[in-house]
Amino acid sequence: VSDYCVQVRELGYRLQELISESLGLEKDYIKKVLGEQGQHMAVNYYPPCPQPELTYGLPGHTDPNALTILLQDLQVAGLQVLKDGKWLAVNPQPNAFVINIGDQLQALSNGTYKSVWHRAIVNTDKPRMSVASFLCPYDHALISPAKPLTQHGCGAVYRDFTYAEYYSKFWGRNLDQEHCLELFKN
Repeated sequence: VSDYCVQVRELGYRLQELISESLGLEKDYIKKVLGEQGQHMAVNYYPPCPQPELTYGLPGHTDPNALTILLQDLQVAGLQVLKDGKWLAVNPQPNAFVINIGDQLQALSNGTYKSVWHRAIVNTDKPRMSVASFLCPYDHALISPAKPLTQHGCGAVYRDFTYAEYYSKFWGRNLDQEHCLELFKN
């Protein structure tokens, strides 16, 4: 598990570098802004449920962190994403991760990258497991759209906030309410 955590963390940092470069920023821009990132890991077990329509494994939400790297159970689908008002299954693929952009990268990118609404559902007959690794900014990291992304008439979509402030508001409401980033719009 320790080796897995180290490797997934490095993958997350590499993805952040690529996202920085795709935005026209220095390769280490996101890593510098987010500071010494915490890493949380959740191993989720969803037992079979004879009436899955009556429950969710996890209701619809976006991730409050920067980046989520998800390893899905190859035998049972359960992750769904919201697209055009409909929940679509994300079928597990061998040797692949699902990468979710979190709310902090949406804010840092001034909305260029979007955090995705997703949920976990249960299966009627089979149990399911997933392993989610979350890269989380340093609590006092100042989350603010990168200056080059607010020029040329765009302006900053979101006001400045600390990760601790965001995290507190995120968990202080129901998960399936409107996007928490709406509370931080300019």
